[in-house]
Amino acid sequence: MLDWKWVREHREDVAEALRKRGMSTELLDTLFALDEKRRVLQREADALKQRKNQLAKTIGALKREGKDPGALLAEGGEISERLESIDRELKEVEEEWKEKLLFLPNIPHESVPLGNGEEDNVEVRRWGEPREFTFPPRPHWEIGETLNILDFERGAKIASSRFTVLKGAGALLERALINFMLDLHTLKHGYREIFPPFLVNTKTMTGTGQLPKFFDDLYHCQDDLHLIPTAEVPVTNLHADEILEEDDLPIYYVAYSACFRREAGSYGKDVRGLIRQHQFNKVELVKFVHPDTSYDELEELVRDAEEVLELLGLPYRVVTLCTADLGFAAAKTYDIEVWLPSQGRYREISSCSNFEDFQARRANIRFRSYTGKLHYVHTLNGSGLAVGRTLVAILENYQQEDGTVVVPEVLRRYMHGIEILTPELEVK
Repeated sequence: MLDWKWVREHREDVAEALRKRGMSTELLDTLFALDEKRRVLQREADALKQRKNQLAKTIGALKREGKDPGALLAEGGEISERLESIDRELKEVEEEWKEKLLFLPNIPHESVPLGNGEEDNVEVRRWGEPREFTFPPRPHWEIGETLNILDFERGAKIASSRFTVLKGAGALLERALINFMLDLHTLKHGYREIFPPFLVNTKTMTGTGQLPKFFDDLYHCQDDLHLIPTAEVPVTNLHADEILEEDDLPIYYVAYSACFRREAGSYGKDVRGLIRQHQFNKVELVKFVHPDTSYDELEELVRDAEEVLELLGLPYRVVTLCTADLGFAAAKTYDIEVWLPSQGRYREISSCSNFEDFQARRANIRFRSYTGKLHYVHTLNGSGLAVGRTLVAILENYQQEDGTVVVPEVLRRYMHGIEILTPELEVK
């Protein structure tokens, strides 16, 4: 959520930011119209209260003098009725303004490239060379079915499309990746592990920006609970409505969670395989940092996520998202994209974002500086990594002509020493 006082003072800057995002300024205009209506009503209420106080003094004086204050009493009654009406109207305007303010996106950082969509994202760097195959590389779903580790048919049978059952070595590989990522981020990168609830309430979803804007993308349950789309949601809200001390910062958390997304706007996209599932696993990195260091912290966050791919030997590239491709709550985002041989292109495996104080304002997360003044923290998060997509990249990049898949060396201790996945491999 943006600071409305700042928005009021920088209206044209905010309007320009919306245009850079490819958005209309209609919402901003509506917010200012509601704000002006609120201010007009408040001024009228203040004037009426002042007049009512004057009347009370005059009526008191008249009564002491034995004079009839009837006309003034009647005026006071009319003022009271008008004040009640204004109070109701003011409350309605205030609620509408607050609701609409939640739909106003973050302001892109000045370093974010201007662009109209994915094609305008800017590549920052690449790591690793895509493998030269002596045979046509197969897509991961064919590899997984040949190895008998991915079962799409039974996933659809017991749930629906975009659900998959992992079996045997597939389930073990998924678990190995989760444990490898958690160990790397906790033991080497200094994150503290959190195992959060996978269901959260509406206030929590609102704090990180999923609600109300992305209502249709979420799975909603009873009792004011929603399935999380990412561990970012519960972990960021761990400190909601809290005041941290400056010495507490920075705070680094890492969390594994299952993630649930309806993929409401992705009809027809990546319908085969594991790329776009309704349920998937992810290891998430979350930071609470001082505003003065948040962009340095973002660079370090990206490097922490990149190291996962480097240790796995998977080629990737890093791109900066342009203004129109930037997420709703983000001020700046880097996407890490891993090479998929079957598609001959890089695909997103992590998004690392600095939200500045946008989420902190919504969730009311502050810190007390050494001077005693309260400030909002800056929040950051990034996938470290999306586990299913990492499994996809391993199957495709390490596939062999005979249908087997070599297990990256760094994972073998998590795989009971297994070095090669074969159709005959029995993992119980």
